[in-house]
Amino acid sequence: MKILMVCLGNICRSPLAQGIMESKLHKYGLDWEVDSSGTSAWHIGERPDSRSVDIAEKNNIRISNQRARQFKSEDLDRFDLILAMDTENYNQIRKVAGPEHAHKIKMILQYLYPGENRIVPDPYYDGGFQHVFDLLDNACEEIVKHHSKQTEN
Repeated sequence: MKILMVCLGNICRSPLAQGIMESKLHKYGLDWEVDSSGTSAWHIGERPDSRSVDIAEKNNIRISNQRARQFKSEDLDRFDLILAMDTENYNQIRKVAGPEHAHKIKMILQYLYPGENRIVPDPYYDGGFQHVFDLLDNACEEIVKHHSKQTEN
C-alpha cells in the first residue's frame, strides 16, 4: 500500500499526516509507503512549519527531515491512495486525475466521518495544531484498520 497525504503548501497538515502514518506503520509492523505533497508550489524544498514539527515532537514523532514538494500527475500512478485534507485540495487533485484514478482520491476524514466530507482545518493562520494532530491521528488509525483488513483478504 502506497499512501500520499496532500494539503495546500505541504508544510502543516500533510507533513503531520505523513509522520503520524509512518508511526502507525512502525507500530503495526506494516510494510507500506507514505509520502506527502502540496497542491501549491509556494514552499517547495522547505521544512515543515515549526509548529507542526513541535506538535509532532510532543507526540514522539519526527517530521523535521521532510521537505515540501508539489503534487504532480505522476503521483496518480505511483500511489494506491491519495488523501486530501480539504475540499479545495481534493478538487485540485480530481482536476488532474482521469476517471481511472478517481477511486484512489479521498478526503482523509472520510475514515472518521463517512459520508460527511469534513475537512482538516488549516492551522497555518489560526493555530489549532493540537486539534489537527488529534484529527489526523484518529484518521490514520482508522485508515490502518480499514486497509490492513483489506490486504488480509
